[in-house]
Amino acid sequence: MKIIDILNTHNMSLSFEVFPPKKESGFDSIKKATEEIASFGPSFMSVTYGAGGGTSEYTLEIAKNIMNKYKVPSLAHLTCVSSDKETVRNRIEAMKEAGIKNVMALRGDLTPELMESGLENRDYKYATQLIRELKESDGDFCIGAACYPEVHPESPNQEEDIKHLKEKVEAGADFLTTQMVFDNNLFFQFMYKLREAGVTVPVIPGIMPITNANQVERAIKLSGSFMPHRFVSLVDYFGKDPEAMKQAGIAYATDQIIDLYANGITNVHVYSMNKPDVAKGIIDNLSAILGKDFGR
Repeated sequence: MKIIDILNTHNMSLSFEVFPPKKESGFDSIKKATEEIASFGPSFMSVTYGAGGGTSEYTLEIAKNIMNKYKVPSLAHLTCVSSDKETVRNRIEAMKEAGIKNVMALRGDLTPELMESGLENRDYKYATQLIRELKESDGDFCIGAACYPEVHPESPNQEEDIKHLKEKVEAGADFLTTQMVFDNNLFFQFMYKLREAGVTVPVIPGIMPITNANQVERAIKLSGSFMPHRFVSLVDYFGKDPEAMKQAGIAYATDQIIDLYANGITNVHVYSMNKPDVAKGIIDNLSAILGKDFGR
């Protein structure tokens, strides 16, 4: 099933992101965790792609396993900046052969090596180029793209950032998924500006349950996200008690999701960090809201 078909039903959906192992030695344990999350029956699951494409084979294998074994629609991430055209086209062919219909098209991280060598001679500089390539292939893909409610760290301002998002949509992106947001008001403001700019595709807010105080610094570094005072207070108070912090983090994320649903946002994506207990905690908290048929 294509993700856009799920989004267009206007029913409440809840999806989860998982990531592949960095090394072969970690594959079995991560595969087990992704299978457990898939067994909960989420609306779909996305599988990330390592920096530089180092875990591309694992991405495809996990996405294919989720789709075939658990009948959960899979969204496979694909990055381009560290690859040449031949490599990207081979990966697109591999996804087609695996029956993958949903692709998250990303530029990818600018690693120190890429920054040092410069992007002038790279085949790909922007995600827009990858989106066009996917659209022109005969894979009939549903294409997702990323967005930053609080402005991409490399953009000079939000107006410029939204301009580039519009280019992604015009190139063929069917929907957008945000970086992690901890303040829903920032997401609502972003949505208003997107619609005002003529970007009308579905936008899925990304929610990350912080269940460990050490995750806060990494989350800020990854996304530049604003941390509301009530969230900072939560971490300060519960951060030294692992079990209390986990429960509080799940509760905070659940509260965000409920608020989004209550304000007409029907699709929410959770960055699960490969933690089945966290995914299950959120699903249990939303059981009556999502309904007894969720995941069937």
